[in-house]
Amino acid sequence: MTLPDRSWLDGLGPVEGLEIVPWDLHATPARADEIEVVVPPYLDSAVDLSHLAALPLLSVVQLLTAGYESVAPHVPDGIRLCNAAGVHDASTAELALALTLASLRGIPEFVVAQQDSTWLPIREWPALADRKVLVVGYGNVGRAIVERLLPFEVDVAVVASRSRDGDDLVEIVHGIDELPQLLPAADVVILIVPLTASTTGLADAAFLAAMPDGSLLVNVARGKVVDTDALLAETRSGRLRAALDVTDPEPLPADHPLWQTPGVLVSPHVGGASSAFLPRARRLVRAQLEAYAAGSPLANVVLPR
Repeated sequence: MTLPDRSWLDGLGPVEGLEIVPWDLHATPARADEIEVVVPPYLDSAVDLSHLAALPLLSVVQLLTAGYESVAPHVPDGIRLCNAAGVHDASTAELALALTLASLRGIPEFVVAQQDSTWLPIREWPALADRKVLVVGYGNVGRAIVERLLPFEVDVAVVASRSRDGDDLVEIVHGIDELPQLLPAADVVILIVPLTASTTGLADAAFLAAMPDGSLLVNVARGKVVDTDALLAETRSGRLRAALDVTDPEPLPADHPLWQTPGVLVSPHVGGASSAFLPRARRLVRAQLEAYAAGSPLANVVLPR
């Protein structure tokens, strides 16, 4: 099997029954006819996934990301594709909270004022406390976000693809068909849905129009979940604020109007990129390799369905 680079070999340690070699997926490896499991590199734009088709014994592709929509088209038929569900929960949930708090409490304005050596006059900023927060997407990361929201004395509602009974955090999980009734009461809407055909453009003009004046949209899902033109119309008018870790297009071009729109905070898709990533990723990869070597079921299999 292959791992992204040699540093992973030291951090992971040996796995009985497997030989582990580094491969960055920049070129076809010399031992392509022996590789059964591939772990593609994380955050490497030079990765060429077409090389997967040159591996005759390939059985498993284990991602280091939760999203897999850009990889799936390159995975040969019948090969198991596993995502990294659980690895990014802590990092992404932290950023969702950070973006929410920063936007509500005026941190971007304070940064600009500090650069100008300006002491801003005191004004009242909205607190997170007592806000109604709607988390759209209640998987692993959505739950991690809610766990971190609750100590801030907020009223939280959550949405998933279908309604179901709640858990120890929420009384009920609403279905996505209930959004028209839920959005008008939400002071903050946090998006953490996977990108699928049904979620592409989910936050469209009608969705945003249903949010109340002065509310905040936080996107830590995928850029295409939000209609950028519709969001620009709402934020340029000052009716809504937005905090975006992901955008459409991405990377955001230097001349894109989102950069200069008041009330919009942009971070460069760093939800999972924190010091919490590597230890969790290594634990997952090691568990998956041990299961593969033992012939046991793998976790997080997203393809074939």
